[in-house]
Amino acid sequence: MVFDLKNFDYYREGNRLEVKKAKGGLPNSLWDTYSSMENCYGGVILLGVVEREDGSFSTTGLQNIEKLKKDFWNGINDRKKVSLNLLTDDDIKTYEIHGDVVLAIHIPRARREDRPVYINDDLFGGTFRRNGEGDYHCTASEVRAMLRDQTEATADMKVLDDMEISDLNMETVHAYRSRHMAVKPDHVWSKLTDEAYLEQIGAVRRSRVDKKLHPTGAGLLMFGEEYKILYEYPEYFLDYREVLDPTIRWTDRLQSSSGDWTGNLFDFFFRVYHKLARDVKVPFKLEGITRTEDTPVHKALREALANCLANTDFFLPRGIVIRKDMEKITLENPGYIRTGKEQMLRGGISDPRNKALMKLFNIIGIGERAGSGVPDIFAVWESQGWALPEVQEQYGPDRTTLTLPFVTACCEPINEPINEPINEPITAPLEQRILEQLDANAALSQPALAKKLGVSLSTIKRTMKALTKAGYVHHEGSKKAGRWIVLKR
Repeated sequence: MVFDLKNFDYYREGNRLEVKKAKGGLPNSLWDTYSSMENCYGGVILLGVVEREDGSFSTTGLQNIEKLKKDFWNGINDRKKVSLNLLTDDDIKTYEIHGDVVLAIHIPRARREDRPVYINDDLFGGTFRRNGEGDYHCTASEVRAMLRDQTEATADMKVLDDMEISDLNMETVHAYRSRHMAVKPDHVWSKLTDEAYLEQIGAVRRSRVDKKLHPTGAGLLMFGEEYKILYEYPEYFLDYREVLDPTIRWTDRLQSSSGDWTGNLFDFFFRVYHKLARDVKVPFKLEGITRTEDTPVHKALREALANCLANTDFFLPRGIVIRKDMEKITLENPGYIRTGKEQMLRGGISDPRNKALMKLFNIIGIGERAGSGVPDIFAVWESQGWALPEVQEQYGPDRTTLTLPFVTACCEPINEPINEPINEPITAPLEQRILEQLDANAALSQPALAKKLGVSLSTIKRTMKALTKAGYVHHEGSKKAGRWIVLKR
C-alpha cells in the first residue's frame, strides 16, 4: 500500500492501514502491528493520527519527530524487540497534514522465507496477524505453518522412515504409469521396475537412517490409502460437493473418508476432474479433420484443480473442499498464498507449497510450472465471455479460495445515473459488488469490471468516479498496469 497525502480525509483503518496517536512516544502496540502487517499483506502505520467515532481520521501531531524516529530505529534493529527489520530509510516518511506533523511507516509483506516476524524474542507468543478487527496473536498452528513454508525443501519431500513401499496402493501406481506412458509413450522410464520408477519420480527416496527406500510425503499423498495418509497428515480430508438441483442437498458427493475408494490425491483428481468437466458447455475444436474435446477450458480446469491440491497445507484443518453448482465451481484449500495474491495474479513466479507433488502432476502433463497457471485461467475465462474468476486469501484459519463462474458477462446498459454522493455505509448493490471484486483482484480494469458485473462501461465509470470521490477506492499506477486500493468498506 502506498500512502497518498491527497486521500488522507478518505482513508479508514483496515488490514493495510493503522493509525496511532503516539503523543507520549512510540506506543507498545506499534510492534504488534509491525509484526501483523509483515506476516500478512504489508501496509502503513500512521503516527500522530487518531480515529474518530465515525471511522474518519483526525491529526494530533507529533512533538519530537526526530526522537520518535530514533526510538523507532533503535527498536526495530533490536533483535530482542523485533526478530527482523525489513525497512529502509525510504520507508519512513514525514508529512504535514492540516498543520500537524504525521509520521508514515511503510511496511512491506515479508517473504515466506522471513516469516514469521515476531516481537519480544517470543516466537509463539509474539507473532501477530491482522483481520477485520485489528492485530491478533497467531495460534501455534499458524506459526508452525509459517515455519514449514520457510525452507526451499517443501514438507512433501520428507522421507517417511516408518512407511514402506508396500504401504502405497499399487493399482494407483499402475494407473499413474499408464497415464504417463499415454502422455510420453517412448519415455526411458517405461521399462523400469515399479520400485525404480517410483524413485525416479520422487515418490520414494532412500532413507539416511536405514539406507532403504521409503515413501516421501508426496508419494504417500498421491498413491497411499486414506487411512495410512492420516498417520502422517492427521488433518487430511478431501471433499467434493455437487448441487445441480436446488431441491436436493447434494446431487453428488465424494469424500476421502468414505472407505469405498483409496482416498488418495491421484484418484481424487481424476474422479473430480471428470465431474467438473462433465457439464462444461464449450465448443469442440478440430485438429486437421479430427475432433478433440480437450479445449482450453478443460485445460484450465485441470490447472485449477492441480494448483488447489499442490498448494494445500495438509497439516491444517478443514481440508480441501471443491464445490460445483449451476453457476460456478469453487476450489478451497487450507494454506495462504505463498507468493501473495498480487504476485499470483501477475504470474511469472512458481512457488508451490508441495513441489514434489506438483512434479508428480507435471510428469503426467498436468499443471503449469512457470508460474503462469492462474493468469492463464483468467485469460481463458475472459476469452469465453464468462465473469472473471475470483481469488480470496484468508488468515486465521489460513485458506485460499478460487471461484470459477460460468455466468456470461453481459453488458446491458443501466440508465439510472448516480446523482447523490455515497454515504456510509454503502448499501447500493452495485457499489458493494464492485468493492468485493476489487478485494479479490485489485488489477481489474473498468472494462473487465463492467463485463464481470454485467453492466455497461459507462455505468462502471460513473460509479467508480463516485466511489473515488467519496474515498472508498483509490487507483495507483497507470491505467493499463495499475491497481485499485479499497480504502474503506
